[in-house]
Amino acid sequence: MRLIKVLAVVILAAVIGLAGYAYFGDMEPARKETRLPLQLGMPGD
Repeated sequence: MRLIKVLAVVILAAVIGLAGYAYFGDMEPARKETRLPLQLGMPGD
């Protein structure tokens, strides 16, 4: 019974830690400009 309580506390702490990291952590994607050439028209023109 004591093991279940300890496991529940550890799981709860992990969930709270993950939620806190998601809310306060730096989770913005790295932005960079991407340029790709675009061919217009039919192939073989």
